[in-house]
Amino acid sequence: MQYAIIQSGGKQYKVSEMEEITVDRLSAKEGSDFLFPEVLLVKSEDDLFIGEPVVPSAVVSGKVIKHVKGDKVRVSKFKAKVNYRRSIGFRPYQTQVLIEKISVDQLKKKKTPKTASKKQ
Repeated sequence: MQYAIIQSGGKQYKVSEMEEITVDRLSAKEGSDFLFPEVLLVKSEDDLFIGEPVVPSAVVSGKVIKHVKGDKVRVSKFKAKVNYRRSIGFRPYQTQVLIEKISVDQLKKKKTPKTASKKQ
């Protein structure tokens, strides 16, 4: 099973191919393709790529299904001993995305040059 951890809107999501996720509102139109360039980790059947902080050659591509409003979030304020209580709510704007492909180019291991020992 191949999966990746991506970052979108300051939050991290664990995604796999052909999975539908809900993220904060994206600027893409419905039906268009969207690339998530900030891939933090990619796990395939036999390889594991960990980013420092991101994997440079990894891209997760998805398709925007629709823009929706999320469930209501309640926010309450309270101060003790002064009879101050406020309660408000809002519905965040979100986007549903279908993850189509997780791709990573095979990184060639760079050989580190051996340091020459100093003779004194």
